[in-house]
Amino acid sequence: MIRQRYLEARPFDAYAESTVKHHDLWLALRRRSRAPQEFAERVEALPGRWHLLVLSEDWCGDAVNTVPVLAALADTAANLELRILERDRNPDLMDAHLTGTSRSIPVAMVLDEDFREFGWWGPRPRELQEWVLGPGRELPVEDRYRRVRTWYARDQGRTTLEEVVSLLERAARERTEAVA
Repeated sequence: MIRQRYLEARPFDAYAESTVKHHDLWLALRRRSRAPQEFAERVEALPGRWHLLVLSEDWCGDAVNTVPVLAALADTAANLELRILERDRNPDLMDAHLTGTSRSIPVAMVLDEDFREFGWWGPRPRELQEWVLGPGRELPVEDRYRRVRTWYARDQGRTTLEEVVSLLERAARERTEAVA
């Protein structure tokens, strides 16, 4: 089932072109997003091919700040591919990847070459998530999200890349141990 869903999902550029909400921002962040070579080299050192299946919606500020960076990584690492599904059209997948009880996005599922899931990442980098769920809750929503946008701009995707690449590395170890 997950294999077929992945194959039917859209590549990042097709998804970005179809966005309505924040369309210009999706395209601008796509043009600006880079995955430093160190991250691509770590992914390319993993045995086999890997897939990221991302649940997203175009209105999501966290998605627009993280998914273009993950797409840049997939563009750079020869053994990694990324596809996107809409969260609201895939409630079964979303409900299997909840943050607590929340349908928070984006969610990036790590799949091996046989489309077996080895974990998932989301909805935002751990440090930022802790702030949002902790001290950030004390701020009015407008101020909170202004700080979130500032955090993403300063970080330039490095924390997202570190967390997702580390997850891919753990997945590769788990897969190797399962085969041995």
